[in-house]
Amino acid sequence: MNRPHVVVVGGGIVGSAVARRLALSEPRPEVTLVEKEPEPARHQTSRNSGVVHAGIYYAPGSAKATLSREGVRRLKRYCTERGLPYEEVGKLVIALDETEEMRLRDIEARARANGVPGLRRLDARGLREIETHAVGRAALHSPTTAITDFSLVASAMLDDAKAAGAQVVTGFEVVGLERRGEAVDVRAADGRGLRAERVVLAGGLYADRLAMLAGDGPSPAIVPFRGEYHRLSPFAAQLVRGLVYPVPDPRHPFLGVHLTRRVDGTVLLGPNAVLATAREGYRKRDVDLEVLKELAASPGFRRLARANVRTGATEVVGSLSRRAFVRRARRYVPAIAESDVLPAASGVRAQAMDPDGSLVEDFRFSRVGPVLCVRNAPSPAATASLAIADMVVARLDLG
Repeated sequence: MNRPHVVVVGGGIVGSAVARRLALSEPRPEVTLVEKEPEPARHQTSRNSGVVHAGIYYAPGSAKATLSREGVRRLKRYCTERGLPYEEVGKLVIALDETEEMRLRDIEARARANGVPGLRRLDARGLREIETHAVGRAALHSPTTAITDFSLVASAMLDDAKAAGAQVVTGFEVVGLERRGEAVDVRAADGRGLRAERVVLAGGLYADRLAMLAGDGPSPAIVPFRGEYHRLSPFAAQLVRGLVYPVPDPRHPFLGVHLTRRVDGTVLLGPNAVLATAREGYRKRDVDLEVLKELAASPGFRRLARANVRTGATEVVGSLSRRAFVRRARRYVPAIAESDVLPAASGVRAQAMDPDGSLVEDFRFSRVGPVLCVRNAPSPAATASLAIADMVVARLDLG
């Protein structure tokens, strides 16, 4: 009996984890991962802060909550086995006033419901024992929140997949997915093609466009948000030991500027969240007219923009003014000076949006015949990638 051929589209960490899981399955299918770039993991996987999320914020019972908690356990073990960086530097979520302290209680309740280990509530003095230079009224400490380098993790996953017989094909930009009976023809922009019995679409910033090629609907649509970062100078990096986060404001769609130590010892400030005018719009001058037309024609995006005018204006100010950006970080670590802050690379977040303009909060997947579409996989998808891969492969019904 011939082995079924599974094509995974997208070489980020989710696609890499899926390819690895397929290649290690029994009975083992034929596995090909295709990636449009010259090398995998060039976008969201390598342009993030590297935080391994413990599951603090997510609604209990949600896919984010269950898959991130399982993902953390799997990822820690995987990094240990493969000799990859994994440091439990801990996270402080800091409340600055009474209102935020009340929200912090709700976050703690969620985190405990999700089984996040080692949580502690701290007062102003207690939080300074964890982060000497931080200030606040109260904090929640998650000691097992960790950092890694997800680009190294994704590379190791692909190495595992290739060692088990999978093929990785780069420079393969998928422009067509055509059903041929029970099979799918996967066509690249340069004319190359593959035939598969199953296809997994893990295209990140292009998730909606790929899904529509497979015959899925246009919703949820991907709205690209650029996350801009700065970094502390080597001397100022000593001001932050681990991870310092704000209490999320439920009126705002994104978390806000925070401070993140990375495995290379640098400390990032950010990200903010400004609308990107290209799906890979890492610079302010990156503009894709097709993206602008899509957004202008979207009633849902117009609703989203109207509902977040004030937040959007704040993010734009922080984007245009380093002083304003740094001011937001100094609320938590006042010792940071503007002169301590240097430029850092930006990322673009693939955020799915429903037709009514609401941002999709949880992971979302759909199935169109033999094609499984990963429609929304923002943070903590990298943390949860090994668990996501198990779920995806189970849904492929390979027998």
